[in-house]
Amino acid sequence: MNGTRWTERLQAALPAGALAPALVTVAAFAVLFAHPFSTLVHDWLTDPDAGHGLLLFPVALWLAWRRGVEKEPRPARRWAIVLLVGAVLLRYLSGLAAELFTMRVSMGLALAGLILWAYGPRQLMRWWLPTLLIALSIPLPAVVLGSIALPLQLKASQLGAALLTSRHVPVALSGNVLHLPDRSLFVTEACSGLRSLTALLALGVLTGGLWLESVWTRAALVVTAIPVAMALNGVRIFLTGFFVYYVSPALADGFMHYTEGWAIFVVAFVILGGLAWLLHRLEQALSPHRGETP
Repeated sequence: MNGTRWTERLQAALPAGALAPALVTVAAFAVLFAHPFSTLVHDWLTDPDAGHGLLLFPVALWLAWRRGVEKEPRPARRWAIVLLVGAVLLRYLSGLAAELFTMRVSMGLALAGLILWAYGPRQLMRWWLPTLLIALSIPLPAVVLGSIALPLQLKASQLGAALLTSRHVPVALSGNVLHLPDRSLFVTEACSGLRSLTALLALGVLTGGLWLESVWTRAALVVTAIPVAMALNGVRIFLTGFFVYYVSPALADGFMHYTEGWAIFVVAFVILGGLAWLLHRLEQALSPHRGETP
């Protein structure tokens, strides 16, 4: 029964007589973009900074399937051709330069071009949330990540040092190094909060897209993820320094250190979920149709 429903939905999603061209298109797409997609999956599996893609990509596919396709598609063939030609050229040039990020962007542009060809721009708008989640699942280039991570390292170090000073822990801050009496704590790129920030931004987009209705409340939720991630990462550095000074220097490494990171992320998740609930209640309170009899 379930197999029959899936077949019916697939047939409904394709225009009449489009099955054979669709299969040819899928085959051509697979040949052209097999390398960028395989490297993308490899990064999801091996790179901690890109691991959120393992969640975002399947969720995006499920949301797109759940939303379905427009009943009356209005293909934009001219724009689709422009986008497809540009995507193929970008794929070729990025392949010559061995630049993975641009290869993956070309894959996304090709997908958008195919959607425009078959269903039109209204379908892209219908799939805005899956599209945004797929875009967030593509890791940024290392140069961009490094330029973002360094300021986060410095801000987190400053906040952690300030909290330690407020608790009467003697600390001297030198860039992203906290000097304690018995040990120096080096805030590495992995401890900059970039991973939690990326994950929280993706979580904010997903939560806002599913629970909230207004563009402004969705934007507020996503923007709030930035200070939440930065503040809680500073708290993590403070806790590490506090335990190192008052308990044992060994607590700066190993299981305890990683446990702190997971605990802080759970707190950030709860804060973001609570804010989403408050924004949802605010939308309900301000809705002009609230209280009307259907």
